[in-house]
Amino acid sequence: MVSAPPARVARIAVIALLASGVPAWAAPAPMGEADARHLLSRTEFGPTAAEVRTFARLTRDEGVDRLLASVRTTPVTAPPAWTGETGALRPAAAAATATPDERKAFVRQQVQRGLELRAWWVQEMLATPSPLTERMTLFWHNHFVSSQQKVRVARLMYAQNALFRSEAVGNFATLLHAAAKDPAMVLYLDSAQNRKGAPNENFAREVMELFTLGQGRYGEQDIKEAARAFTGWSLDRDTGTFLFRPRLHDDGDKTVLGKTGRFDGDAVLDVLLARPETAELVVGKLWQEFVSPTPDPKEVARIAGAFRASNYEIIVVVRELLRSPAFWAPEQRGVLVKSPVDLVVGALRQLELSPADTRPYALAVAGMGQNLFAPPNVRGWPGGEAWINSNTLLARKQFVDRLARSDAVVMELALTPADPARDHTAFMQMQLAAAQRLLLPIAPQLPPPPDADSALAIRTTLLDPAYQLK
Repeated sequence: MVSAPPARVARIAVIALLASGVPAWAAPAPMGEADARHLLSRTEFGPTAAEVRTFARLTRDEGVDRLLASVRTTPVTAPPAWTGETGALRPAAAAATATPDERKAFVRQQVQRGLELRAWWVQEMLATPSPLTERMTLFWHNHFVSSQQKVRVARLMYAQNALFRSEAVGNFATLLHAAAKDPAMVLYLDSAQNRKGAPNENFAREVMELFTLGQGRYGEQDIKEAARAFTGWSLDRDTGTFLFRPRLHDDGDKTVLGKTGRFDGDAVLDVLLARPETAELVVGKLWQEFVSPTPDPKEVARIAGAFRASNYEIIVVVRELLRSPAFWAPEQRGVLVKSPVDLVVGALRQLELSPADTRPYALAVAGMGQNLFAPPNVRGWPGGEAWINSNTLLARKQFVDRLARSDAVVMELALTPADPARDHTAFMQMQLAAAQRLLLPIAPQLPPPPDADSALAIRTTLLDPAYQLK
C-alpha cells in the first residue's frame, strides 16, 4: 500500500480540523482535577490525590487511553500456593468411603482456603497498578456467576478468577466460550449432569437469560434444544479439568432461535453471539457499571453496533462508554452507589493504608453484602441502591468511622501542612475543601464542624452521605 506524502497528510488533518470547527492550532484542554477524579472513581477503587493530579494534566481521551493501555491479564500479587495444586477434585478425605470426620476436615479446609482467596483478591485490588483490571474482573465475576458455596473447591474458583482477568478487556466471544467450559461453571450450573436422553436445562437457561440475550428474548423450546447441544460437557474428576464425553452427547438436529443443525455447545454459543441482543445486554450492563443506573437506549444501540462490528472486543465498549458525552455529563456525577468493594478498598487506597493482613477487610466486604466468590444466586449481586439497607448502611458507616479514627491513617490527601503564621480558620477551611474535592463526587451533604482539625475534617468528609456515592 502506498502512503500519502507527509505534507499531504498534514493538509488533510488541517482541513478536517477546520471542517469540524476546531482551530488546527488549538490543542485539547487538560481535563482538570474534577474530571480526573470522576474518571478514576468510576474505573478504579478510590483514586488517590497523586493519581488525580497526574490525570488532571491529561485530556479526557488521553486519560481513557492511559487507563486502557495499563490493563493487565495477570495479577501482581502471588496467589496462595494451593491454587497451583492438580489432581483429583475430591481427595480420599472427601470420597464416598471417607469417614464423617475426614469429610468435615475437607469442608473446613475449603472454607479456610476460600477466606484466603478473598483476602488475596482484596490485596490484589490494593496492589495492582491497574485497578481497572480488577474492576472488570469483578464485573465478569458478577456476570458469569459461580459461587464457592456450591462449587466448594476453592482452587476452581481461583482458576475462574484468573480466566476473568485474562479477558478483562479482551474478547467477549472468547470469554463466553471459555466461561461455559470453566470447571467452576460446569459444577455450578450442573452441566456435568447434562446427558443425552436426560438433559439438564440449567446452563442453557442461564446462558440465554443472564449471559447473552436477556429475559424474554428466547422461548422455552430454545432452552430445551440448547440443553441437548450442551450434553456431554463434563469434568474429569481426576484432574479438575473440562472434559467432553461423546457417548453422553446428543448429536441429533436441534433448532435454536430459528437456526437448525447438529449443534454442539460451541455452535449454540455462536448462534447466541450472532444475535444483536447479546451485544446490547453486555453494553447495557457495562453502562450501569460505568455511567448511570439507567442506560440510554440509543447510545446502547450505537455502542452495541460497534461492539459487534469489532467481533466483540470488550475494549471497544469500555472506550466508547468512557468517551461518551453521557459519561462526562455533570448530572451523572454521584449517581452510582459504591459497592462494598468500592467502599472498603477505595477507603484503604485513599487513606494510603497498606494492611499486612487483608482478611478483616474481606470479611468487612462480606458483612456489607458482597461476599467475594460467593454471590447470592445465579443473578449475582443486584447492585445499585440494593447495596444500602438498614443493616448494611450501619456496617458501612461503622467501617468508615473506625478507619478514619485509626492512628495508622496517613492524613495526607494532598493537604497543605499547617503554617503557624496562617489564620487557623482559613487553613482548616482549605483542608476541608481539599478533602471534599478528593473524596466526594458531589457537594457535601453535611455542614462542616466548627473549628475542626485535619483528622476531624477528613472523618467528617468520610461520614458524609455523599461518600457512599461515586
